[in-house]
Amino acid sequence: MELREYLSIRKAYNLVRQEMDAERRLTFVEFAILCRLNVLDRPMNTSEIAEYQGALRPTMTHRTKHLSRLGLLRRSKGSSDRRNVVCEITESGLGFTVVVCRSVCDVLHSGSILSRTTPQRIYRYVDAMGGVSCMSGDLVLLGIAESGNAPCTISDLVSVLGLLQPTVSMSVASLEKDGMVYRERQGRAGRRSTDIRLTDQGERRARELTESIRALVVKRKP
Repeated sequence: MELREYLSIRKAYNLVRQEMDAERRLTFVEFAILCRLNVLDRPMNTSEIAEYQGALRPTMTHRTKHLSRLGLLRRSKGSSDRRNVVCEITESGLGFTVVVCRSVCDVLHSGSILSRTTPQRIYRYVDAMGGVSCMSGDLVLLGIAESGNAPCTISDLVSVLGLLQPTVSMSVASLEKDGMVYRERQGRAGRRSTDIRLTDQGERRARELTESIRALVVKRKP
C-alpha cells in the first residue's frame, strides 16, 4: 500500500468519525476490528485479534468490551479455553460498518486518489491497515514526511489528516518534547507563522512507519 493511499483513507475516516454520535465514535483500530471480522467472516478469539493488531491482550480486552457495550460485537467464552474470549460481529456491527464504509467512500469520491474505490474495497483497506499501529502523533509524522519534509503548519496538518486542530496541536507538542519535530517561526506577508519539520529522529520514525505501510497487502475478494 502506498503512503498517500493510507493517509487518504485515514483522513476520510477521521472526517466521518467527527460526524458520528459521540457515544458511538470508534477509534480507527476499533473500527478495524469490525472490518477484520467482516472480511474473515468468522469469529476470532481475543488473542488472534491482539496478534493481528500487535497489541497486548489487556488492551484488546478493553477494545472489544467497548465494541460489545455498543452492541457491535458479541463476546463469549471459548469452548476449549475458558480464559480466552471469542468475538463475533453482530448484525448491528455489520450494519454499522456498511454505513461507515459508504461514508468513507463519499469523502474519497470528492477528489482523492481513491475516488473510484467501493465500500466493499474499503473493508479490505481498513482490514489491512489495522495491522499497523498508527496513533495521531504517528499520523502527524507521516503527514510531514509525505510533504517531503517541507515546512508544515498546524493548519496544513489539519487539512492533510482530517484531525481536529486541538488534536494536531497536542500531538505536535508531544512530538516536539520527544525530539521528533522542531518548530521554526516565520514572517510571511506581514503575518507570523510557525513551521513544523521533522528532526533526524522523526525522519527515522516516519521511515519505519512508511515501510510498514508499504508492506501491507490489500487482498481482493476471492
